[in-house]
Amino acid sequence: MKYTHNNNELRIKDINKKVGLRGWVSRKRNLGGLIFIDLRDMHGITQLVVAPENENYETAQMLRNEYVIEVEGKVIERVSKNKNMPTGDIEIEVIKLNLLSKAENPPMIIQNETDALEEFRLKYRYLDLRRPVQQNYLIKRSQIVQSIRTSLINNGFLEIETPILSKSTPEGARDYLVPSRLHEGEFYALPQSPQIYKQLLMISGFEKYYQIAKCFRDEDLRSDRQPEFTQVDIEGAFVSEEDIFKYIEDLFYNLFKDVMKMEIEVPFLKMKYDDAISKYGSDKPEMRFANLIESYNYLIREDIPLFNGVDHVRGIVFENAQSITRRVIDSLTEVVKKNHGDALAFIRHNGSEVTGSIAKFLNEDDLAKINLEKDEILFLVPGKYENVSKALGALRLEVAKLLDLIPENDYKFLWVTDWPLLEYDSEEERFYAAHHPFTAPKSVEDLKNNPKEVRARAYDIVLNGYEVGGGSIRIHNQDVQQLMFETLGLSNEDIKERFGFFVEALKYGTPPHGGIALGLDRIVMILTNTTNIRDVIAFPKTQNARDIMNQSPSSVELEQLEELHIKVSKNEKN
Repeated sequence: MKYTHNNNELRIKDINKKVGLRGWVSRKRNLGGLIFIDLRDMHGITQLVVAPENENYETAQMLRNEYVIEVEGKVIERVSKNKNMPTGDIEIEVIKLNLLSKAENPPMIIQNETDALEEFRLKYRYLDLRRPVQQNYLIKRSQIVQSIRTSLINNGFLEIETPILSKSTPEGARDYLVPSRLHEGEFYALPQSPQIYKQLLMISGFEKYYQIAKCFRDEDLRSDRQPEFTQVDIEGAFVSEEDIFKYIEDLFYNLFKDVMKMEIEVPFLKMKYDDAISKYGSDKPEMRFANLIESYNYLIREDIPLFNGVDHVRGIVFENAQSITRRVIDSLTEVVKKNHGDALAFIRHNGSEVTGSIAKFLNEDDLAKINLEKDEILFLVPGKYENVSKALGALRLEVAKLLDLIPENDYKFLWVTDWPLLEYDSEEERFYAAHHPFTAPKSVEDLKNNPKEVRARAYDIVLNGYEVGGGSIRIHNQDVQQLMFETLGLSNEDIKERFGFFVEALKYGTPPHGGIALGLDRIVMILTNTTNIRDVIAFPKTQNARDIMNQSPSSVELEQLEELHIKVSKNEKN
């Protein structure tokens, strides 16, 4: 049979055309002798009709859901039109029908709305992916990738692949290790990112590189994180921060225009890291609503017991807060405590008076400064600055969801700049790289003399409260790189063992360079309006890093382990 159209293509203008279609039986109905079949492919659904006198009637009768068929027929106008279907004005009067493949009764409903739990859907992922909503996630992902590639190529970037089998490095999350059969007791590591390789490409003279790169991190999972993920890896030589910003803003502008069919404002807003923490309590601020954090340090005094002797009191005001009951406040207190806050206080204006957990301690001057309007509520958290800020940042998002303050189909981009270069671990009495050890400091003198305060030439790009990318200008001077390693407490032996080849490469003329890595999975998740990153990955892992469809990870034959010089010891319970 000749295939002519997909199942979302035919319209009223196509009446009387002879067409050929193929796909899966989504639904079959027998109404008064007429058999109606919804034929589904990745594009959509077309209704077929088979009358009792049709020579294909017997074959049509035996069809079941998910049988694969092909048909030839004539486009006719539907008597009962379906305005909810793009093809709802027409149907196909079947002339020929050929059964290509039978199917057992599926263990789940293959429709947008299904009652199957996620774990069950992941077990039968090949069936779950037949659902139009799931297919649309991956179709949109493909369109996003195509747009990204086009933008980068038009800006002169070359796509270059880097190795998957690499060397374990000491920074970041745990590595996934791959044992070597040829080199007993030695291991490759799967790359957490192509960081060193892309810098080596700059040293090699490739001035603009990108890659749609698979990366691997052995870390605890959550709804927006997977053990293997995809990033858009970008690096350029002889670039400044502003050059990187321009490339990425072009990329997103074109992506939204090509895929989302809308225009976004460029250039994006910029905010320093310290301001993000101060105003939003987060290094990835959600910018789609206001309600900023403010200081209420004038409430630190002896007659307010909760605030007596603390370092800071900070808070957020919310309007139209009538729905926030005492029970809701109790649940918000738990949110604060889970995010490093010590306690949550509140006052509210109910129209006639100010009430709340600390209202009785406030005088007229306090109330005048706070200046609550009717139906407003002020949440206050006391404690150390960093802990208070994080707690209020989490509270801000939680209350915004409760009060429905976050608009849909709105996209707010932000560059967060001026990050700390280093983090200090007081227990281990050593510094760690806040990003990675190749990030350039804003001041080499500060790195030498004041490492706790030194700032990085680093930047994150944030979209709707999610970090969707991060990067930096890199260290290109071997003396500065040596200083960075020494500040991190790495001995010469450590440096040689971990980074010897890279340090050697820096000796042979390294251009100034910088780049960024965008989280492709997270970008697709946001642009398809899902909150679960597993939706936008064809074959994802579960929350505990298992693929329950193919039952991996799994044990292997003893002979394979012996070839790899590995012995597995199992903990036995007494």
